[in-house]
Amino acid sequence: MYNLFTLSSKYIYYLFTASNGKGHGIHSPFVFDFVINVLNARSHPEVFRKIEKLRASLLKNNETIPVTDFGAGSALDPHSERKISDIARHAAKPAKYGRLLYRLADHYQCREILELGTSLGLSTAYLASPPLVMKITTLEGAELIAARAKQNLESLSLPTVQIITGNFDNTLALSLEKNPKPDLVFFDGNHRKEPTLRYFRQCLSTADENSIFVFDDIHWSAEMEEAWQEICKTEAVTCSIDLFFVGIVFFRKDFREKQAFTIRY
Repeated sequence: MYNLFTLSSKYIYYLFTASNGKGHGIHSPFVFDFVINVLNARSHPEVFRKIEKLRASLLKNNETIPVTDFGAGSALDPHSERKISDIARHAAKPAKYGRLLYRLADHYQCREILELGTSLGLSTAYLASPPLVMKITTLEGAELIAARAKQNLESLSLPTVQIITGNFDNTLALSLEKNPKPDLVFFDGNHRKEPTLRYFRQCLSTADENSIFVFDDIHWSAEMEEAWQEICKTEAVTCSIDLFFVGIVFFRKDFREKQAFTIRY
């Protein structure tokens, strides 16, 4: 991982160089629509309040549980036992990005979703909540965290979620066999280059022009930046959007040439 000074410097550079996030100067109709109706949408469904109420309770929970980490570990807490509150604070995506995931799934009418990295289930809840979502499969390496996520999701009455526990090296292939064409895939469970690219390529084999892939923490480390660059260069990827803390790729065939955007969010 980068140290905090390096990461902060990169973020400041991103703020100064990214498009302003209002759609000005973006000539692609598809990306302009994305900026206006996904990035800048202002709707706040009631489910947002329920999920954030759950987050608030998790942030107050000082229970400690053992954690099995198959990825690159936590950037802030490398210990094998962690408080629920610390996981909610450091591992779960902030509300801003949860809402983004919801709007992506909602705006593009996603019906089946795959998530790599359940954590406590907050991002899962956002992904599972749009009205057209019929099924979300989420993979989690740590059994006790998966069990807690299951409780959290049940408290939100989200029956469309299936949690599969175990190493992604084993569970991803099984998941893709059962659900071979997810409309949206959220990669949030391993922050190393080689596994990220390997999981991307596994999912790529099932993608079509309407698929959406979202990658968490693309600037978290030099490895993740290298992985993001390779993903963007992949022939099937026709449009990439860098929001600094997440990256999104599309496979649409109506782009005449590959397009890459860095947008402030």
